[in-house]
Amino acid sequence: MTRTRIKMCGLTRAKDAAEAVRLGADALGVVLAPSPRQVTIEEAGEVLGAAPPGIARVGVFVDADPEYVAEAVARIGLTAVQFHGSETPEQCAAAPVPVIKALRVGTEFDYVSVEPFQAQVAALLLDTYDSQQAGGTGKQFEWNLVTELSGRALVFLAGGLTPLNVAQAIAVVHPFAVDVSSGIELSPGVKGHELMHAFAAAVREADEKGRA
Repeated sequence: MTRTRIKMCGLTRAKDAAEAVRLGADALGVVLAPSPRQVTIEEAGEVLGAAPPGIARVGVFVDADPEYVAEAVARIGLTAVQFHGSETPEQCAAAPVPVIKALRVGTEFDYVSVEPFQAQVAALLLDTYDSQQAGGTGKQFEWNLVTELSGRALVFLAGGLTPLNVAQAIAVVHPFAVDVSSGIELSPGVKGHELMHAFAAAVREADEKGRA
């Protein structure tokens, strides 16, 4: 079993980003769309300013103007963008950096919906469907609905992950990466460093068990 990558998202403070790096996170995410965790381009640059080379810098957008996306990529130095809205495969293909396309999972999952995106994006992120929110719901979906997808695409698993359930999620879905935001927070956008540490430790423990 390969190592599960960790993406810590919804960062609003530079010290939280620095702690994520210290704990071995592979990717740092900032939300540049309407959200309790939204930051401006300027703020995002400050949050990610200390991220060393080799750590992915991901900007989260929801049906954003392509010019805004391009500006954010250039000014922040984003290495990938995460599209969390109704973006089409063609819009994903036109992005200036690799795209992580979010798909929302409800009470069922249509594998056919994945096919148009597979050649246009770098990875797929699975999050919990909520009619009121594009993401960051803190709610978990039924992982058994998506177990076959990890064999077809690079999968980032999100949706209510916490230090307490991430090991089970990895065992069921076998994702390329796990994406956490609300599950390591004290309040929206404010990460708890003890929770961050516990989450990273749980992922590493799950990987060790997977190799045993």
